[in-house]
Amino acid sequence: MRPFHAGLVLLVAVAALIGSVAVRLIANEWNPGSVLLGLGGLSLAVVGGYFLRIRLRAGMTRRRGEIALFAVGACAVLVVIGAFASRVPLRFDLTTQGSHSLSQQTVDMLSRLPAPVHITFFYDSALRTTVELYELFADATPQVTIEFHNPNLNPAAARRAGVQFAGTAVLESEGRRHFVHGPTETDIANGVLRVSLGVKQRICFLDGHVEADPFSLESHDHQEGAPGHSHGLGAKFVLHERHGMAKARNALETINYEVVKVTLAGATESLEPCSVLVVAGPKTALLQGEVEAIRTWLEEGNNAFFMLDPFVDTGLEPLVRDWGIVPMDAIVIDDARYFWADVSTPTVTTYNHHKITRDLALTFYPGVRPFAPTSERVPGTAVIPAVNSSPTSWAETDQVRAERDPEEQTGPLTLVAISSRRLGDETEETDALRSRIVVAGDADFAQNSFFHLLGNGNLFLNIVNYLAEQENLIGLEPRTYDLPEINMTNREMKGTFFFAVVLWPALLALAGTVIWWRRR
Repeated sequence: MRPFHAGLVLLVAVAALIGSVAVRLIANEWNPGSVLLGLGGLSLAVVGGYFLRIRLRAGMTRRRGEIALFAVGACAVLVVIGAFASRVPLRFDLTTQGSHSLSQQTVDMLSRLPAPVHITFFYDSALRTTVELYELFADATPQVTIEFHNPNLNPAAARRAGVQFAGTAVLESEGRRHFVHGPTETDIANGVLRVSLGVKQRICFLDGHVEADPFSLESHDHQEGAPGHSHGLGAKFVLHERHGMAKARNALETINYEVVKVTLAGATESLEPCSVLVVAGPKTALLQGEVEAIRTWLEEGNNAFFMLDPFVDTGLEPLVRDWGIVPMDAIVIDDARYFWADVSTPTVTTYNHHKITRDLALTFYPGVRPFAPTSERVPGTAVIPAVNSSPTSWAETDQVRAERDPEEQTGPLTLVAISSRRLGDETEETDALRSRIVVAGDADFAQNSFFHLLGNGNLFLNIVNYLAEQENLIGLEPRTYDLPEINMTNREMKGTFFFAVVLWPALLALAGTVIWWRRR
């Protein structure tokens, strides 16, 4: 048998074996045809291999040198490519969502780090993806340096760092230490910021007027006796006068803020240590002395976030008006763009340009009060409407029915407004003292029930970061990826596997073998 014929027999044998296995995978059972096809292919492979071995043995000796030279050359090329790759770190992320790259917000934050950060990450073989993520941080800026240790192979280093388990990173900066256990980009970025900033800023939540409690896990009113809702109170419906904001507090603490509650009514506490004051939807009016204490504190160059629900006299309306913002005694209704089935929950998808609304997803506001600018501009004060409702909305003044009346103001209506004030003159030595307030017409959007939905939580965090003058933190949020889905039957999956993994590679190998054989 000639060598060409022997090779052809081998190719037919391989094709028969592949066909036999494919029939078995697709049919999910062995049938007589697939068994005979497999046996025939095996027999042809034995015959073709025997005759081909005899023919090739004679010419193999003179070709051993050529094969060895080719192998050495191929190895040399691989060595050169490896050396080049180790010295010139080129990286191409071809995923549509940038899954293997840092987000632009993280890159911007790293470029403005206030202090160098050294990271020691303890890993094992299952954490290769996290190791690559830490390497991306080190590659993004010279301010971040990193070293890796396996606690199983180097237990002494783990003991010195106080680490017991793999997956823990020790972040150090200017004598400060911080541990990061999370494997995500947001966990690492927040940890880098926390250890580089050093001093914690205090976020004070006003208390004493039935405001939302930052230490409460309550999330919503509910029907008693429903699954997971039974307090033994004997009531059919449980109404929480104070909804919680524990999710917001946890998010603030994650990015290195300290959250406390303050009470001004008894004059036993002061706003002096507060970086930002948050007034989260008071249900009763503040005393005049409390309002004056807040006014004085703002005039000293401090910042506050007021969330004022509709149809509630909070006592803060005159203060807000002095900053160029008029709280309207109404609720926003939008019968074209609303969340779920509630026309009093307008949604917003487009925003005015500002730091707090940059790259912000859809937000919604369950029962929101609108604002308007004062008829005359307040000297030294600049007012920016950051979030507006749609043109189809209107300001409903009736608390009982929601029907559009000709005299009611139509949209767009301001839902979140920002006011900044210059409190002094700028000199050559110092900048002018400034104070900022942000006023939102709803407190529900940042409470436990809605904080984690869409862009609500990010808006709240962006506002606090803006008031705390921590622009580095604006926009840092967990990254999510949309996974493409293809729904296939079991037979379709097996057929796809056969064509993609078996048939096409086999055809390419067959074509290559035929070309090689003919050239011989």
